[in-house]
Amino acid sequence: MPDELINHLVEHGWARQAIFLGTDLTLALAAECRGLSDQKLLRIAKTGRVAKSDTHVQTQAKTEAQFRSDQISWLTAGQSLACDQYLLLMESLRQRLNRDLFLGLDDYESHFAFYAPGAFYAQHRDRFQDDDRRTISVVIYLNQDWQTEQGGALRLHLNESESLDIAPEASSMILFLSASMLHEVLPATRDRLSLAGWFRRR
Repeated sequence: MPDELINHLVEHGWARQAIFLGTDLTLALAAECRGLSDQKLLRIAKTGRVAKSDTHVQTQAKTEAQFRSDQISWLTAGQSLACDQYLLLMESLRQRLNRDLFLGLDDYESHFAFYAPGAFYAQHRDRFQDDDRRTISVVIYLNQDWQTEQGGALRLHLNESESLDIAPEASSMILFLSASMLHEVLPATRDRLSLAGWFRRR
């Protein structure tokens, strides 16, 4: 991860690296995401939070079709070689961010995100109202040969009058500040695969 990327994150609240994952790992993760979809093991994404363990605060989480229509599957260590390689990369990135920015990032959580044609995620921020641990959001794309006209951009709302559309191109990574960056996912004309994750502080 180049120093310029860290500096851009600090100065602008977001940063993009065009090639973060290697091709083989990108393809393996994409195949795993598609396999989960084919086996109907993805679940409809919900708003709010649900308890994934006894240490999480359980809140009411409801499906809102008018707000988002993606499907997800949370990653766990040991579920596949590809996922373990990915999580190892993210652990290295967590250490780098802590070393350079003194953020106190304690862990990382991540899920596959599958957007069928027409699926979307309306404007939102990633930090929960009752839990401020999410600090840095990460999106990594798994879509080979993506064309701009196919849609599916991540739209970052940089301020009240300026936005930036980022195409979901394979192997690329986007970082942004969870609490402040308003963003949305625009509909696409083909399946759109990604990994979404969050570095969380103590």
